Amino acid sequence: MTTGLIPGGPPPEPRPTGSQMPQQRCDQAGPGAPHVDDRSRSSVITARAAASFEPVGRSVATARSFVRDTLQGWGAADVVDDAVVLTSELVTNAVVHAGTHADVLCLHTDDGVRIEVADRYPEREVPLQGSVVNMGSPDREGGRGLQLCAALADRWGVEYSPTQKTVWFQLDLPERPVGTRTAGPSLPAELLPMADGRVRVAVVQIDRKGAISAWNEDAEELFGYPADQATGRPLTELAAWPHTPGTSTGIAEALQLSRWEGSYGIRGADGRVTPVYASHLRVRDTGGEPSTVCLLVRDHERAVLQTPLRLPASDSPPSVDGQSSDPFEVFIGSPAPDDLDGLLQRTVERARDMLDADAAFLLLATDDETELEVRASTGLPSARQRFARVPVEAGPGRYGSARMPAVHDDLTAVPGAVPLLSGTGMRSVVTVPLKVEGRLTGSLGVAAESPGRYSNEEALRLQFAADRIALAVESARLGELERLRRGSLSFLVEASDLLAGTLDRDQTLALMAQMTIPSLATWCAVYTIADQASEPYLSYVLHEDEELIDGIKSLLSKIPPPDPVPTPGARVWTVPADVAHQAALRTSMRSLGLTGGPAHQIASGIGPTLATASAVGGETVVLPLVARNRVIGMLTLGKPTDEHFRQEILELAEDLSRRAALALDNARLYSERTAISQSLQRSLLPPGLPQIEGVEVEVIYRAAGEGNEVGGDFYDLFPISDGAYGFAIGDVCGTGPNAAAVTGLARHALRLLAREGLSGPAVLERLNSAILDEGARSRFLTLLYGEMRPQEDGSAELKVVCAGHPLPLRLRQDGTVEPAAEPQPLLGVIEDLELYEQTVTLDPGDVLLCVTDGVTERREGARMLGDDGLADVLTTCTGLTAGAVAARIMRAVERFASDAPSDDMAILAMRVPGLHKD
Repeated sequence: MTTGLIPGGPPPEPRPTGSQMPQQRCDQAGPGAPHVDDRSRSSVITARAAASFEPVGRSVATARSFVRDTLQGWGAADVVDDAVVLTSELVTNAVVHAGTHADVLCLHTDDGVRIEVADRYPEREVPLQGSVVNMGSPDREGGRGLQLCAALADRWGVEYSPTQKTVWFQLDLPERPVGTRTAGPSLPAELLPMADGRVRVAVVQIDRKGAISAWNEDAEELFGYPADQATGRPLTELAAWPHTPGTSTGIAEALQLSRWEGSYGIRGADGRVTPVYASHLRVRDTGGEPSTVCLLVRDHERAVLQTPLRLPASDSPPSVDGQSSDPFEVFIGSPAPDDLDGLLQRTVERARDMLDADAAFLLLATDDETELEVRASTGLPSARQRFARVPVEAGPGRYGSARMPAVHDDLTAVPGAVPLLSGTGMRSVVTVPLKVEGRLTGSLGVAAESPGRYSNEEALRLQFAADRIALAVESARLGELERLRRGSLSFLVEASDLLAGTLDRDQTLALMAQMTIPSLATWCAVYTIADQASEPYLSYVLHEDEELIDGIKSLLSKIPPPDPVPTPGARVWTVPADVAHQAALRTSMRSLGLTGGPAHQIASGIGPTLATASAVGGETVVLPLVARNRVIGMLTLGKPTDEHFRQEILELAEDLSRRAALALDNARLYSERTAISQSLQRSLLPPGLPQIEGVEVEVIYRAAGEGNEVGGDFYDLFPISDGAYGFAIGDVCGTGPNAAAVTGLARHALRLLAREGLSGPAVLERLNSAILDEGARSRFLTLLYGEMRPQEDGSAELKVVCAGHPLPLRLRQDGTVEPAAEPQPLLGVIEDLELYEQTVTLDPGDVLLCVTDGVTERREGARMLGDDGLADVLTTCTGLTAGAVAARIMRAVERFASDAPSDDMAILAMRVPGLHKD
């Protein structure tokens, strides 16, 4: 709906607040009139975008993309997922259920985002005063859009006008002052962070291709590269490691984000690595090209770019010298509570510093508290361990100390007590639980390379810090889960829309893989099972790096496929990683001139490169594709070396696999039904036209309807006896399979009866009886049947019976056109028929044209080609061959109207060319 608002103009109409039922505009004033003007009049529109969508199914996906792109362009990423879900439901109501155009208007105000979806179906129920509006059941097809509005939107409502209905909703943006991320009170001078006497801030600008386009003097001083040497080089060439410690975001990915902060290293001109803390901001230059401005300081001076740390509440007693008694408490509450990764990473860093440790780690518990998932670490190979999961209960390889504080003086004495530290060189460790209302939510630990470093005193200090941070971590975790849930809902809506849009098996396989890469996994393979007796077959492989697809496909084709277990859920499959690792090791040893290798012999021909081994070296999971209580395939998802799947991602992949399995099975069933239908239809057509000496014959056949090869029209030409041929062209009432069934009966009966030596009328009378014997399945039939016998003088004698069919036309050499038979009763209506045959002689050069009514009844508006129009076209065919005559007739029929034919068409042309003289 167009509101007429412009940037800087008055605010939109006031709307109902909260989750109230939508109120309708009321023009009446006075006592009892509803008051809905509860919005602030200070809101102004700062941006707007509008689009209109046609009443077709694909418009829903297009509308979702429009809203997503618009809101992301406005920087409203916090509400994108909710807006996409609501828009999807409302546009579906308009274009699918109401069957009208949908007009979508996006408005950006200073306090939120407002979206209006208008359809052109203005009908509404008149509400009774005091009646309770019923939203309907969630199981009903209608009304879900309003229910979602009530659940997700901050404000929403419905408006009616004489021409349209508008449903609007508003999503408020977080109140965050411009330029402010976090803020805190003033600190005493002694608590301010230390910095060098001359703080240098490197300002580096990166263009859209990731290359350095600007390099200031501080950058030259910090890293030793003159501006002319640094400009033009990709920033990733100077990065000392590809990932920020404790996260899975690489430098290249970070440069594409609108805003990012984190730590990494820059390799200077002298080869030394300078740890830096960076703040990235995505901007556009005057030409509209995107680029990234990077502010970099030495890592120990990160306070220059970060908000000053906030003091804890008054329950934190200061020490004698005025400083906080516990450095960790200065950190408590500093990160934004909704920034879970930043909160966790800062927690482990401060925990390590607080206890002067070599490493620290933090794990979060699953909802059922049976497993812990690695979410942040420092001093450990974090990329390898991130999202790895370990059980909670006691036992070998289990995290037995998760539910209470624990101190291990020497891990070599109790191997496996802390599985995360196996093989890291850490000897002593202290771990404490994170609990909220008595429930285990995570575990925090610090470790040192020397034994006996920690006592119960350090455990109590760490537990105190963990108790202070547990609630903030749980709140941020729940916020992340909610965002993931809403993002998953949007993802599944789009996936279902795409999968439902095709019945092609190969396209369904491609969509399955493309939807998982890179959203859910790094690489994907789809196995299909034709039937219960067949082995799984590798049908599709995809990797986010196309150069690695062939290597993975070669590897998977040489190893046994996973077992088709119908048990739902993801299960780990270690075979690809193990085989790739062993094969790569053998290849490396051969390249070094060494002999021997692993005792396990690998099938020859795999030969994966180190890149392939790295690509499949992480966690690989298999999800069964189950449809209609049968396993029809497996969806295999994988990560690169030492990476693991998050539990939320596996749950989303399981939901996707169920939808994909049903779509794949539907495509299979459709393909099978199509193949059977086409095979049956082809059996109704003549196997081929015989070659008749002295007569040219051409047939053109077009069945109406998509995927139909045979309809209600049919033709045939077959030998009866020496020198005699039968020909027929007919039209069964109706189109489609029922008409095709009578077509098969008529064509085969004609051949059998004609070869018994019966005359034309006798053949048709018996065929009429056979059609009537079909009872309720019988259909009336128009049929032109004849027998043709070429003569020695070059002519051809025809005996013709025209039972209710369009009359055959005879074209003479002088261009005259005349009917070649008289009309008689059609078949399948009455039992006693009195038919007779007529004799027609085709002289050399004559043409006999036989058509079905799909040709003569071709329409363009109120005009119809008709018998006269067909005769006019035939008069222009003098001297043409039979093939040219049929082609010209069909071309004239197609040009007569622009629409696709709605009826079957058959054209049979026979021409007597005459005797050839030497």
